[in-house]
Amino acid sequence: MKIGVISDTHGDAEAWQKAYEIFTGAKHILHSGDILYHGVFNPIVKTYDAKKLAEMINKSSIPMLFAKGNCDSDVDQLALQYPITSRLTEVVLDGLTILVHHGDNFSNEELADKYKPDIIISGHTHLCGIDTYKEVILLNPGSPSLPKNADKTPTVALIENKIVKIVNLNSEKVLKEKQIDQSSA
Repeated sequence: MKIGVISDTHGDAEAWQKAYEIFTGAKHILHSGDILYHGVFNPIVKTYDAKKLAEMINKSSIPMLFAKGNCDSDVDQLALQYPITSRLTEVVLDGLTILVHHGDNFSNEELADKYKPDIIISGHTHLCGIDTYKEVILLNPGSPSLPKNADKTPTVALIENKIVKIVNLNSEKVLKEKQIDQSSA
């Protein structure tokens, strides 16, 4: 099963379109928050179009789950047909228990110790990464619109065939990957 993972789109409709193309064939998309609003501390990118992004999300043929980010508001919820009010979302897909949160309210380690999922997805930092804590994979897909890594590479992630991958949004090249430990899945 292919699962698309994204965070920190911040109203960038063009970045969403590119990500959505990478997610072609996915059974689900998991979004860890900061969906529509650019945020007071972020620049407004030229491809910012929160209304268009909301329309694109609402028309998606791929089911989506969201965690609420620090830039997501009640007004954003009015534009989206998916609930975005939960700070923590749990789902079981392809035999994997996955927790999704934004990354500003809970620590990944705290969540791993309490819930013992297979994967924890967070965003907030706009920095992609795949780490492990006590056999729990910690995944941050980075940001497709406002990346904060050294070379400003926009990224998303995929979970497919028990492999977690960070993907460059522009080149679609896999930047990092990690096998999911079958004994914990």
